Amino acid sequence: MDILWQAIFDALRLLWAGDAALGGIVWLTLRVSGGALLIAVVLGVPVGAWLGLRERVPLAGCLLPLIYTGMGLPPVVVGLAVYLFISNQGPLGDWRWLFTPTAMIAAQTIIALPLVVGLVLTAVRGVDPLIPLQLRSLGATPWQLAWQTLLEARLGVLAAVIAAFGGIISEVGAVMLVGGNIEGETRVLTTAIVLETRKGNFALALALGFILLGLTFVTNVLFHRLQGEK
Repeated sequence: MDILWQAIFDALRLLWAGDAALGGIVWLTLRVSGGALLIAVVLGVPVGAWLGLRERVPLAGCLLPLIYTGMGLPPVVVGLAVYLFISNQGPLGDWRWLFTPTAMIAAQTIIALPLVVGLVLTAVRGVDPLIPLQLRSLGATPWQLAWQTLLEARLGVLAAVIAAFGGIISEVGAVMLVGGNIEGETRVLTTAIVLETRKGNFALALALGFILLGLTFVTNVLFHRLQGEK
């Protein structure tokens, strides 16, 4: 028990001191997860809205199950697939992405994209069906129809973004495989926690864990603020 309290005390001391190594890891984590989230949102929200607004989805019997299966993709499997594509022997080996932040962003984008598409699709389909009918009767263009429907489903869209961010910032398998956990280059919060725990450096591991929890907490506070809750 004394070891636990000592580790917590040392972790808080590291956070208070503003350790430079911690700052670098946090910045890279935000850069990788933020970049992946941005790409997933830019691609996933329009696709989810388009699928949600269509009365008949093309290849629905195959496409929708594929999207919903993608929402539960094991990150380590995504990491393995990306690794095989960008390794020296893979079809994209010439790009030299392996063990770089770019590879980590690619893996996390693949994890986040189905979550955004699936949850936005569900949110759009949950909008009162009379609203799209009224908009069409008023002569709304497809883009206006999609925008107004997304505004009506904004809480669901926000939930999709938050869920995607939570899913990628906390995963370790994919970024470990394609990033390699290289100090100062590809080491993010989750991979650093695993490494420091294995080394027995529990104070630093706890400090990193506190930061990760803090980021998750701030994200959820922002979500509730955007909902208009007090």
